[in-house]
Amino acid sequence: MTKPNSKLVVIDGNSIAYRAFFALPELSNAKGQYTNAVYGFTQMLLKLLQDEQPTHIAVAFDKGKKNFRHEVYQAYKGTRQKTPSELSEQFPLVKQVVDALAIPVIEIENYEADDIIGTLASMSEAAGLHTVVVSGDKDLLQLVTDTVHAALTRKGITDVKYYDVEAVKERFELTPLQIIDLKGLMGDNSDNIPGVPGVGEKTAIKLLKQYHSVEEVLNHIDEVSGPKLRERLNENRDQALLSKRLATITREVPISITLDELEYKGYDAGQVRKVFVDLGFKSLVDKISGEIDNSTANDAQDDNEGSSLASHPANDLSVAYISKRKDLETMWHDLNGHMGVMPDLDSENYHVADLKGMAVSDRDRGYYVSFEEELSVADLKPLWSDELDKSVFNVKSLAVILDSHGHTVGVDEGWYDTMIAGYLLNPSDGELTLESLVERELHIPAGGLRYENSKEELVRITSMLPDLRKHFRSALAAQELDDLYHKVEFPLALVLAKMETLGFQVNADWLKRYGSELTIQLQELMKQIYELAGSEFNINSPKQLGEVLFDKLALPPQKKTKTGYSTSADVLEKLAPYHDVVQKILDYRQLGKLQSTYVEGLLKVIRPDTGRVYTRFHQTLTATGRLSSSEPNLQNIPIRMEEGRKLRQAFEPSYPDWVIVSADYSQVELRILAHLSGDDALIEAFRNNMDIHTSTAATVFEVAPEEVDSFLRRQAKAVNFGIVYGISDYGLSQNLGITRAHAGQLIKDYFDKFPGVAKYMKEIVEAARKDGYVTTLLNRRRYLPDIHHRNYNLRSFAERTAMNTPIQGTAADVIKLAMVKIDKALSDSNLSSRMMLQVHDELIFECPEKEVQELTALVEENMENAVALNVPLRVDINVGKTWYEAK
Repeated sequence: MTKPNSKLVVIDGNSIAYRAFFALPELSNAKGQYTNAVYGFTQMLLKLLQDEQPTHIAVAFDKGKKNFRHEVYQAYKGTRQKTPSELSEQFPLVKQVVDALAIPVIEIENYEADDIIGTLASMSEAAGLHTVVVSGDKDLLQLVTDTVHAALTRKGITDVKYYDVEAVKERFELTPLQIIDLKGLMGDNSDNIPGVPGVGEKTAIKLLKQYHSVEEVLNHIDEVSGPKLRERLNENRDQALLSKRLATITREVPISITLDELEYKGYDAGQVRKVFVDLGFKSLVDKISGEIDNSTANDAQDDNEGSSLASHPANDLSVAYISKRKDLETMWHDLNGHMGVMPDLDSENYHVADLKGMAVSDRDRGYYVSFEEELSVADLKPLWSDELDKSVFNVKSLAVILDSHGHTVGVDEGWYDTMIAGYLLNPSDGELTLESLVERELHIPAGGLRYENSKEELVRITSMLPDLRKHFRSALAAQELDDLYHKVEFPLALVLAKMETLGFQVNADWLKRYGSELTIQLQELMKQIYELAGSEFNINSPKQLGEVLFDKLALPPQKKTKTGYSTSADVLEKLAPYHDVVQKILDYRQLGKLQSTYVEGLLKVIRPDTGRVYTRFHQTLTATGRLSSSEPNLQNIPIRMEEGRKLRQAFEPSYPDWVIVSADYSQVELRILAHLSGDDALIEAFRNNMDIHTSTAATVFEVAPEEVDSFLRRQAKAVNFGIVYGISDYGLSQNLGITRAHAGQLIKDYFDKFPGVAKYMKEIVEAARKDGYVTTLLNRRRYLPDIHHRNYNLRSFAERTAMNTPIQGTAADVIKLAMVKIDKALSDSNLSSRMMLQVHDELIFECPEKEVQELTALVEENMENAVALNVPLRVDINVGKTWYEAK
């Protein structure tokens, strides 16, 4: 008897095993058995047990090569290629894992796994259980009901998309049962179900939306539009009905097992350990090690010495420690082919870190070269030649380190950056580490490496770099990301290294004076706040501030937190009209942030010996491809308020007779939108060099350009940039302080007047739904896993991201490419000018006053011609004695 909230999970064993086999690289254990399908299958099982917490579970497999469908159609699945022997050999091992996990296996002669799953789902539904069907086969969507859901595998092994009735309708515009009719009309190549020749998914869905089933379509052939389609349906009536029959999952398989026998009571961790050890799954042994005795876990590790998965070749690596010059010859003699190189630093911030040594390794040998005795970077000069292929993780940091020791890393010197490659393949993966790349891309648990100390650990992980390089070269080529890597991102890393090494001169005396001015202003504001509030209190305490505003002054509370009234910036901005003290508090906060974060923060990071700050650019953090910076974050210097802009006065050129040059793309994202959308009105406005916001206002509000006042232009500007970011009516209403209905009408009017933009936005979201990702002009990808999410907010955010990423990402591509071109042009010239900083769409340079004209021409030429668009790119260039004056 089942209990309330019982859940049955039924797994399509054949489908998941196939998926794992083709998703993972070839793996084998110490016995020479292939294990990649087993490993991926096991990962999926463990994840399902953890995530779904099933009360009942089963795995269904096909049994035999023929089933009842072959009796009615001999060619059923006749086009399928023979199962690779490397996979078929793994099915007994897969079942061994399933058995160890105490999960029932069901396979019945003359029936497919799909039919077993359908029957179990029907039994489960009748008994009142919730059911989750796990497969990679969309055919199983026909089983979906209010209590039966499908989890279909997507990218990788464990990434699944859940389908309930609404999700099926959203994807196919059909009910789950109509999936059978869909197959009946369009057929299924993978199963060699013929369908109606010439009828694809789009046509089939259209017919089924109108007539609901194959039978009704055939009953109304005379009403179907298009003579060719009518002819095809007429000629293939029997074939359509046969195809529907073949696609129908039977729910009446003679299963002798009962639901009670599928109740899941957990597994014996010791038994599972034995199986995992035998298969060589060291990381999975570790995963369940908390459930078994420590000594048993140690035995498992000993038993696993020969496993090629748990024991990557790195564990068999011969690691040598070199501290004397005489021992280097042995290293140069032994190393051959491609090698990995990693610096050993005592700090994450490589600008201030001490270089303790260098790990150098190929797949067979590893060396730790210590710089703490007689050796130095100079002794590794052969490494910096172009005769050796070298892989690194973060070439920019290595270039900065080598520069400080008098060496350079060149674009054409055989270097390969696995960090950049890994980022391009999955830009949403957050902060990358070499260990995470090894696990994600090579499916080798870096935690399984055995080492005696941190130096040995570094050498062993370095030995994996050649494998990563080989993997990334083919993976980037498969996704057509080669050009983005070789022409933009890798050369840019070396450009950024130069900029980081150069730094930016900061006038500490000016900063101190400005800090004193801010202190005086803060003290004055404090007095005014106390006066308006009628008492003294801690302005920086949200609790005390809330009591003053909402209890004492009786201002209308906006929202509450667990600890009291919310006094966040957005709350205070809404309260500003109610009392003069609120704006004073907002001003106090802004000046306080300037004082603590920027003035005091910058003073802390100015290098005493150079008077400069050295930011770190992050090339692999944002999903859109934009650069970011830290320590200090020079991209975040305030610009919207005058007091914040003043901070830029502290940033000066290196020499008295030099100046700062700022080059800023003009409305680059809107120009990219015009190019991508092909909207005639938008293109015309940019080609005629019109003020785009005035032009938009004139078009949307149907007035002459000369009649556009500041109010209309401000609204048009908000809509222009809002459209780029896929803004909602709510978001626009908040930005403009208008009603949601008014904001919605503004967006509608915009799309009515710019139909090319409306069409583009619709199509890009549709493409994202189809592909699961969007791309920029230079083919940078961003995956959108929530584009089909049942949660409206998550799905809507993914849709807005789909609209924005090609635009913002292309803008990032454009300025990156411009930086690479400018750097080359400067290197080829006789100029002393230097590129120092990038802030989103702006580049900052310093140069001698006598070079201003030549530099501005060079910068303008390369920025405006970085890529070819069907609208001109424009750059605004300003010059000044400080960064502030150059804006």
